[in-house]
Amino acid sequence: MTKALEIENLSKSFAGVPAVKNVSFAIEKGEIFGLLGPNGAGKSTTINMIAGVCRVGDGKISAFGYDNQRDYRFTRRMLGVVHQEIVIDNFFTVDQALKLHAGYYGVKDDPDWRQLLIERLGLGPHLGKVMIKLSGGLKRRFMIAKALIHKPQLLILDEPTAGVDVELRHGLWDFVREINRQGTTILLTTHYLEEAEQMCDRIAIMNHGELIALEQTHELVRRLSNRQLRFWLETPLLELPVEFNDYRPQLQDDGHELLLCLPSGESAGALLKKVCALGLDVRDIETDQSGLEEVFLQLTGLREGAGGE
Repeated sequence: MTKALEIENLSKSFAGVPAVKNVSFAIEKGEIFGLLGPNGAGKSTTINMIAGVCRVGDGKISAFGYDNQRDYRFTRRMLGVVHQEIVIDNFFTVDQALKLHAGYYGVKDDPDWRQLLIERLGLGPHLGKVMIKLSGGLKRRFMIAKALIHKPQLLILDEPTAGVDVELRHGLWDFVREINRQGTTILLTTHYLEEAEQMCDRIAIMNHGELIALEQTHELVRRLSNRQLRFWLETPLLELPVEFNDYRPQLQDDGHELLLCLPSGESAGALLKKVCALGLDVRDIETDQSGLEEVFLQLTGLREGAGGE
């Protein structure tokens, strides 16, 4: 089955310094796919090569089975890109720019679709304004409308909610889910890891130009996140049993609260059996699992202060 996007052994250097190193991944049609990484990881360079605004160093990029270098006219039409940097044309009003933009891709203007984008992105009161008169949030809304105006089959969102208000963020994600249900494939990069965890079917993580993780979102979080069990005890523990040494145990609330961390691969059931075997007087239990942010910090080494530039 043809992939929405297929990247094979992609590499790129600037002045001899590698920015992307032999990266390969594929995105299925209809998927919401997250490409994450710290600043300087190579995400935007990868997206710029996909979008055709940056030359491919080595490797191959295919969109819906078409090579993005050899069949660039077709692949550009299949893609809509919201770049991280705000790119606008100060000579046109919002209304003029949206009416013109579909034609750049050889697509006839669809007034009904254009009006839907204007309404959903809250651009109606601002149609007569030139770009320089728009706030940063409104410029971002315009860029999203512009990327969707020619009805692309793959929408690439590079930090689309950077610097925008909470209302737009929630409205945008609702709209993204809606067009995804209608068949549009989504490639998303964001530093809001909670958004990525909620939105993305699969996630790839880059660091220092390399792909260091690629997995179903829930599987990645389940496999690598820290899981904790918190026990409230009727009878306080005065000291920690040696049986808990492998669980990074902590006693709180004068021994009435016991916190244990599950090692990777061990089930909560196995730990509960050990607790029961020791005859602890358990009043209540709470489980907690860290999310994608913890996994991201663990994989990229940022928790240890490695940095990502």
